[in-house]
Amino acid sequence: MAIYIALLRGINVGGKNLIKMAELKRTFEAMGLSRVRTYIQSGNVLFESEEEEEPLRVRIEHEVEAAHGFFVNVVLRNAEELRRIAASCPFSEEELSRAGASAEGESLYVAFLLREASQESVECLAPYKSEDEQYRASGREIFLLFGKSVRNSRLAANLQRLDVPVTVRNWKTLNKLVALASELEG
Repeated sequence: MAIYIALLRGINVGGKNLIKMAELKRTFEAMGLSRVRTYIQSGNVLFESEEEEEPLRVRIEHEVEAAHGFFVNVVLRNAEELRRIAASCPFSEEELSRAGASAEGESLYVAFLLREASQESVECLAPYKSEDEQYRASGREIFLLFGKSVRNSRLAANLQRLDVPVTVRNWKTLNKLVALASELEG
């Protein structure tokens, strides 16, 4: 059995695509997934399954749409992948410190991609990179560092230009998901 983390894109944001976490948990349980837990309202679900990632992801997307009436992209990672991501921040301590000192709120985020984006697609983000908005691509993730608020970020606003669905979580959420996954494993 593997511990998976499902990251649902675009639910409970700005009054759109509303799903209560208790309802989302019931949807996952009705699919026969075990040890289901949710974390905060932004669509993070931890669970255990023997299924392979891609067919499981497709099944979750279909079941969420059937149960809640709208389609959302789902990005899956297993517990080991999440730990690796959290341990591999590509920004230096100096870069993190500089961004944290000037940022309004969170400054470090991870964009989770459904699959690895093409090099050309990642390069489309280059015009939006600046001293206050940086990114580093690594496989199916793009690490984002903001010196100012992510809310007004041109870089964050243009992530949807990638040739692959993407959902973003802040560093605090990523680390909490790692801790919750470790609890489920233990």
